Amino acid sequence: MNKKIGAGAAAALVVAGGYIWWQAEEAPAASGAAMVNVTVPESLSGPAQIGARAFEAKCAACHGGNAAGREGVGPPLIHKIYEPSHHGDASFMVAATNGVRQHHWSFGNMSPVEGITPAEVKSIVTYVREVQRANGID
Repeated sequence: MNKKIGAGAAAALVVAGGYIWWQAEEAPAASGAAMVNVTVPESLSGPAQIGARAFEAKCAACHGGNAAGREGVGPPLIHKIYEPSHHGDASFMVAATNGVRQHHWSFGNMSPVEGITPAEVKSIVTYVREVQRANGID
């Protein structure tokens, strides 16, 4: 009986250790450097200009200037992963208001953006989509 308990405890430790190791996947070094080169459109629509200002205030600390991402901090939104057919506009709303679990990158979970309004998210999405189009992401 004691051998079964010992074997069960050892197996539980192995499983727990493996889970902890798996969850602790090392995130990229936090250099903060831009992750992608971004071409900014020569002009933005009025709503995108508002979105650019909101993005700088609410998102750029993690997602970088012009949504170029920041090494070790947050992913670029000017990236094929965030094209409209893969991450629709509603997914930006959900991420900003509710947060989102890590799923494409190794930056960890994204917390909700404190104090952001649906109107701000809508204008930010307009900005991001215009910049994406200028970079060949449709």
